[in-house]
Amino acid sequence: MCSQAPVAIDGSGMNLLANNWLQRFGSGGDFSSRSAGSELDLAVMVSDFFEIGSAGAESWCSSDSDSGLSDLAYLTDRISFYNRSVDQYERDLMLVIKSSILSETWQVEKLDPCKASCILYSLVKLLQSSGYDAALCATKWQGDGKVPGGEHEFVDVIAQDNNGGTERYIIDIDFRSHFQIARAVKSYNAVLSSLPAIYVGTVPNLKQLLQIMVEAARYSLEQNSMPLPPWRALPYLETKWESPCERIVNSPPRSHTAPSSLSHLHCIALLQRLKSFVRSDITRGMEYE
Repeated sequence: MCSQAPVAIDGSGMNLLANNWLQRFGSGGDFSSRSAGSELDLAVMVSDFFEIGSAGAESWCSSDSDSGLSDLAYLTDRISFYNRSVDQYERDLMLVIKSSILSETWQVEKLDPCKASCILYSLVKLLQSSGYDAALCATKWQGDGKVPGGEHEFVDVIAQDNNGGTERYIIDIDFRSHFQIARAVKSYNAVLSSLPAIYVGTVPNLKQLLQIMVEAARYSLEQNSMPLPPWRALPYLETKWESPCERIVNSPPRSHTAPSSLSHLHCIALLQRLKSFVRSDITRGMEYE
């Protein structure tokens, strides 16, 4: 049963706080992360919340129009087609990752500060020991008025193709979290659930999924009379993975300073979520999420 949207402070107060978040976001300010290596997702969710609150005390649950259900079902089908169309290299790479998650190969190391970097470095070590040219990629970019500034961390693998060239594969272990939006309609959540929880694939394939999720987010937000904000738009999402990155192949020296316990609680929770995703995937009898 849907409940009323909470209104804790008046509309002007909400708008002021939301604007403060947005000003910091646009200038590339430093925020703690709520997803693996993601830069400002918590700020985004807070800003979304205030945008919702300023619209009034409406139902916290949203519904779809008949045409919207059909449109987003089509997007779900497109993602399902993508999931069935991955190449053998991607399947093998995903199998290594999923097997390591279930075997508890990944360790939460004492790196400080940590934005799930400890998990990513552990994954890099695992892939390197399996013969892959893997590295942690750290991107960081300044806002330019259209694309808010931010930073992100993920893993990439460079593979040799059949023509003597190379192919770059992106690995994002907390992929779905980049697309969580406030007051999503039911059909949007269905699209989100069909998205791979762990992304393993090429940049062109990644762009296809980003386009799908932007289209779905635009529709969901429109149902609540909200525009698509810059951090939900395609240019910003592409910037996360396509900005020039520092490719780090070795773990940095451990800090002598004890890491934040809250930081590693996040890492442990992420590992638990990953195990849940993989077990659910096995239960459904799928090879790839």
